[in-house]
Amino acid sequence: MAGEAGKARTVLLATEKAFAADAVSKIEAVTSAAGYKLVRLENYKSKDDLLKAVADADAMIIRSDKVDQAVLDKAAKLKIVVRAGAGYDNIDLKATEGKGVVSMNTPGQNANAVAELVFGMMITSARNNYDGTSGFELVNRSIAFYGFGAVARAVHKLAQGFGMKSFAYDPYIPAAKIAEMGATPVATVAGLFEHQYVSLHVPLTDETKASINKALLMKMPKGGTLINTARCEVVHEADMVEVFKARQDFCYLCDVAPDDKAAKEAMTAAVGDKFGKRLIFTAKKMGAQTLEANDNCGVAAANQIVAFFEKGETRFALKA
Repeated sequence: MAGEAGKARTVLLATEKAFAADAVSKIEAVTSAAGYKLVRLENYKSKDDLLKAVADADAMIIRSDKVDQAVLDKAAKLKIVVRAGAGYDNIDLKATEGKGVVSMNTPGQNANAVAELVFGMMITSARNNYDGTSGFELVNRSIAFYGFGAVARAVHKLAQGFGMKSFAYDPYIPAAKIAEMGATPVATVAGLFEHQYVSLHVPLTDETKASINKALLMKMPKGGTLINTARCEVVHEADMVEVFKARQDFCYLCDVAPDDKAAKEAMTAAVGDKFGKRLIFTAKKMGAQTLEANDNCGVAAANQIVAFFEKGETRFALKA
């Protein structure tokens, strides 16, 4: 139970996409110092492997791995699962709450890594993928944030260094607080799309799924560019194809291509030889794929598990 200090615990590190070896060593140092046993299930190929490994776990550290009812049914001892990263749509929060399992993420730990990727994609697009033709500078241009959490604020910090103007909408942060942090508050989601760059920083929910549609995208000014380091699914993919066809100036910069192969091919075909300029997909989701983010997220997850068991801390607990 939470707050019962000094007991032996088993922590399962279940990562279909493994952490860097150095990050794993640091995670193990934290769990070992608490007297916990770290069991590693890395680069596994079958969900059956996960279902078998979770049976003896008191706690889990995951990345993009799915924790659903099937996993929970096999996890007789599980008390806490921590997603090493900001997003958490791969955890069935209703199922974990129903089982009495606490779910957490590690907000802010990979924020700078994602922010630097945002600007890497922006510069690549603005400079036409370095093909020798004239591009444009980012200074004095505007960027609007849908969601103004840790990652968006890290992007905003870099935007200030580039001399850009920041705008933000977040229904959970008062406008006065957004202004205090240096961005101009925007009253509605639609209002964000009056700016050249719109950067998405929202979780995938029933409300946000496919919510970025043609009507919003067509509102964007000349050179309008959507940046998505959240989830592909928040964008209406069929509408995106239509926007590419209707507007030769529109750009989409996304951290990982759509899972739907047909959608990916349709978008790529719509931009033709402008792929890598108007349309950028990373080879895999890599916003947090830096050595530093690996360390930060993994160690934070381990520390949160120890604090949960030893001190009863639930600061980063998630609710369905």
